[in-house]
Amino acid sequence: MSKHRGVDFVLRPFEGLPGETDLVALREVVPAATATARTTAEHGGVDVVLATVLPMAWPALHRGDGVVMVGLQQNAGTGDASRDLAVALLAALDAPVGTPVRHLGVIEPGPRLQDVLDLDAPFEVTVHDGFDFWTAAGVELTPDVRESLDRMNETIIPTAKLAAAPSAYWARMGDKEFLRWAVPHDEDTFLDALARLHARRESGLGPAGRDGRFIGAFRSCGILVPVWDLAPGSEPEMVEEPLGELAARLDEALAITEPLDATARRARAGLVARQLTLR
Repeated sequence: MSKHRGVDFVLRPFEGLPGETDLVALREVVPAATATARTTAEHGGVDVVLATVLPMAWPALHRGDGVVMVGLQQNAGTGDASRDLAVALLAALDAPVGTPVRHLGVIEPGPRLQDVLDLDAPFEVTVHDGFDFWTAAGVELTPDVRESLDRMNETIIPTAKLAAAPSAYWARMGDKEFLRWAVPHDEDTFLDALARLHARRESGLGPAGRDGRFIGAFRSCGILVPVWDLAPGSEPEMVEEPLGELAARLDEALAITEPLDATARRARAGLVARQLTLR
């Protein structure tokens, strides 16, 4: 009787990849976006589209025009998201043009994205208003894919990538707006810096936090994603300047190496209490 060897858990599966924090954001907080990538010469030097989600939640797709796409938001897998996505990518490369990868089967240890992707290739994120990126001009959609696309487009959360800080995203959910920012820093170091600002009432956006207040954070793939509740009616362009100012304050706080004082320690305890681990 054969026995499958399990894949080891990896806390930060995308560490070492260009755009690590954006990859986490696209997996967790961005509904419709794509990012560019390319396989190594060993794997054909093929341009790849990393997408938030694909039709019918397929892991990957060799699109009708020859474009290879991989879905980042996969519900099941091993303890190493990089290994899971590498399996999907390699399966798509082998699939005939116009064919989806519907299932990955049992995943065993093997190459990860870090082994399959060219780490020097451009990594550029594009946020989309809908899921029409699933198809290409002149490529007919099957009825089930068309139904899935229409359903997803009806429920999409308006989202925009901000320029004032890396991997920061504005989103409108109902009548509220939020800033969700996947930060690249060591978690303890970042929380110390944010606690220093919080103790001085400077952890919000804008004067006295009137443009947005820190409400908590979640952790995914080893990356911390702090969240701010923005002022009602905030548009993406309105967030850029206060976000840039907050990023500058955080950079200054990150450079401080002295231990936290009593006020900052209390502030840090409150910040930690507002965290949630997704996976």
